[in-house]
Amino acid sequence: MTPASSSSSGSFSPAERDLIRREFGMHFGSYPSLTEGILLRVWRSGPLQGQPKVPSAVRSMLERGLVEVRKDRLWAHAIFTEAGLAALRTLAADRRFLPPERFERLRQELGLDG
Repeated sequence: MTPASSSSSGSFSPAERDLIRREFGMHFGSYPSLTEGILLRVWRSGPLQGQPKVPSAVRSMLERGLVEVRKDRLWAHAIFTEAGLAALRTLAADRRFLPPERFERLRQELGLDG
């Protein structure tokens, strides 16, 4: 990734941006909350039982400190850290990456004008 594309996209790769758009878009008539993070599946059996299944886009954000994985009894979530929220604000500021008409709620949660 070039420095210019990195700064304009809030340091998210294309796969990460796609994941963010999918996860924070409308689901079943409502928008998920940023505070809930990205829902991760959990291994139900086998040697990794109880461990979260971390997709590669989440893994790369985790390695860069943009998200942290939190697990409760049945679910795991990738929650944005302060650095991740700052990068997400930068991403949302560019209307090409998170169009205000589709991501108004996310923009409001980030403190940006919709």
